[in-house]
Amino acid sequence: MSVFAKENILLNTAVVTKEEAIRLTGNILVEKGYVDADYIEKMLEREQLTSTYMGNFVAIPHGTEDSKSFVKQSGISFVQVPEGVDFGGGNIVKLLIGIAGKDNEHLDILSKIAIVCSEEENIEKLVAAETAEEILAIFDDVN
Repeated sequence: MSVFAKENILLNTAVVTKEEAIRLTGNILVEKGYVDADYIEKMLEREQLTSTYMGNFVAIPHGTEDSKSFVKQSGISFVQVPEGVDFGGGNIVKLLIGIAGKDNEHLDILSKIAIVCSEEENIEKLVAAETAEEILAIFDDVN
């Protein structure tokens, strides 16, 4: 998953609100040159339309359908929030995986994330990981 680099991973983060969590996830994508800053607003807009909470302590914030013009290249950001952040309705998120997809590349990225995150054991490892390398190794195990 070349769009996923250790520089895109934030470990042991504390956030208070869902909005703060999404902004943090989006800021990584902006800082690493995957998206324009306007993409973050589209991520927040997407969250208003429908929650990006996927279950199993995972949220996958991403932009709306009309945000594609803000995407420069496909990329992933990963934010680990061990204490969790409330995404509403009692849904606690400990792992945020921000996605920016160019063309339809995000579909491959999403399928890989879905495979990893469908295993509870992987979620526990991702939440407990202490290095970016540990996180990448879990995703690299999936072909």
